[in-house]
Amino acid sequence: MGGSRRTDARHGRQQKEPPSEQAGGPTLTSPHHYEIRVAGTLPPEALLDFEQLNASVEPVGTMVHGVLPDQAALYGLLTRLEALGAQVLEVRRLHDKEPSGDG
Repeated sequence: MGGSRRTDARHGRQQKEPPSEQAGGPTLTSPHHYEIRVAGTLPPEALLDFEQLNASVEPVGTMVHGVLPDQAALYGLLTRLEALGAQVLEVRRLHDKEPSGDG
């Protein structure tokens, strides 16, 4: 009921794990589906190494969408977009589908 706990090594106290780190909860290393809205058009090299992403040009910009394996991949993509001078307007993590179980 109380959730998992960990010991703070600096102070010897137990701390409650954040919900994202409790068993069965979403984690920073879980794949998630994202939508990233960018002003203008992206150059072709913007999505190199991100084969799982798609880009669609819209009237006022580009929408990049797809599954990223973890938060490090998200930060890697955002860093690349920044290096290319792209103006990121919005980043949204979409609700993940609930796993279907047999019981």
